[in-house]
Amino acid sequence: MSISPRPRTVLVTGAARRLGRSIALALATGGWQVAVHYRESAQDAIDTVAACAQLAGASAHFEADFSDEAAVRALLPRVVAHFGRVDAVVNSASLFEHDTAQSFSFAALEKHLRSNTGAPIVLAQALHQHLQERTAAGDADARGAVVNLLDQKLWNQNPDFLSYTLSKAALEAAGTMLALALAPLVRVVGVAPGLTLTSHLLSDDKFQQLHALSPLGRSSTADDVAATVRFALENQSITGTTLLVDGGQHLMKFERDFSLM
Repeated sequence: MSISPRPRTVLVTGAARRLGRSIALALATGGWQVAVHYRESAQDAIDTVAACAQLAGASAHFEADFSDEAAVRALLPRVVAHFGRVDAVVNSASLFEHDTAQSFSFAALEKHLRSNTGAPIVLAQALHQHLQERTAAGDADARGAVVNLLDQKLWNQNPDFLSYTLSKAALEAAGTMLALALAPLVRVVGVAPGLTLTSHLLSDDKFQQLHALSPLGRSSTADDVAATVRFALENQSITGTTLLVDGGQHLMKFERDFSLM
């Protein structure tokens, strides 16, 4: 009589809406139980949980403000308490506020570093500790992964969104250090999309025009990014590197951020 493998559980931050939701649904389609993190979009989180639960059989939502270190540190233990274990973290939540070299302030930088850099590091730290505890309890399968959502603009810099870019650059560097420090229990992989979804800063026509600006004639879609996240989580030999999913936009020079072009 065969025994069904125990379901894997992933915490996806910022999963209530937009790209985080697409990632959550793709992982649920692959059989992952999804812990949906959100900050303010409670109803959207509930809707995402319902959609994930239909696909994977189990999902739940968890609120946390990533500017609050105590809230971040409490998040993964809350997910463990609900599901019994966690096998992976996808850091999709991101603060994206405009500043420049002229408007830069310590406050703006700290705000972005807390949300975009500090929180992902703390969650990786917490996952590693959880896996150490499982190993000590005799769990021979205690291995996990962290995927950090980055940005192609790290390889194609322009002067816009200075604090945001610095926070993502710090997270990219942290990925290398964490891959070394947390091995062999935790793999750490970056996924860097190009222009993927439109926003209030772009009209639909402008978005389509900018989305086509790449060597492949198209940048990333939410499905492209979600599929890459799933690949990174499930390929046991990848760590300490970043997968650029942008249609080659990082190979082109843009003088301004897409939202300001």
